Amino acid sequence: MRFLKSAVGRKILMSVSGMMLVMFVTVHLLGNSSIFAGTDGINVYAEKLRGLGPFVWLFRIIMIAAFFTHIFFGVWLTLENKSAKPETYKVKKALSVSFASKNMVWTGLIIGAFLIYHLLHFTFHITAPGISSGIHLDAAGRHDVFGMVVMSFRNLIISLIYILSMVALFLHLSHGIQSFFQTLGLNSDRTFPIIIKGGKLTAAMIFLGFISIPLVIFFGILRH
Repeated sequence: MRFLKSAVGRKILMSVSGMMLVMFVTVHLLGNSSIFAGTDGINVYAEKLRGLGPFVWLFRIIMIAAFFTHIFFGVWLTLENKSAKPETYKVKKALSVSFASKNMVWTGLIIGAFLIYHLLHFTFHITAPGISSGIHLDAAGRHDVFGMVVMSFRNLIISLIYILSMVALFLHLSHGIQSFFQTLGLNSDRTFPIIIKGGKLTAAMIFLGFISIPLVIFFGILRH
């Protein structure tokens, strides 16, 4: 409780939970990239995930806990900063003020809204029912995730929702990754510029990886 009462403790929890989410996003991107291998890529990947059973749900529960922890302490710290009550904690160097850093709460809220949409779309099959509802099987009798994704991203509105949401993710990560190292005191005057560039590069790679999927499908490069 003493840890939570300090601004440093709350920021550490926000940073660590945020880095857990970055790792999840990276793993999720690697799994999604199997779509470039065609039906026998992502459908096999999805089938193996289902085969893990309770381990998948355990992983999901951990990620949900990290997600809400990150949001809760992120909003808490933002409100504290706006209340004009100075918090005393030591940092070696102030983070540079940028568009991304000033809008972390807003980009975070956009990502949260997108996550809900994404789950309703591909997990619970509620949005775009003509595309994602029901169980469709491929020639091998597996859930046809490939077909569902391709049919979804052929729709301009769906593709735009995903691409614009990834812009918010890029902005959030470009500042969040460097903030993680600063919060834990893992930077120095010499390494700080490298951390900033590394954070932006990582955010850009994740951004390009995610938007490449709807783009190649919408423009007909990857087809069912």
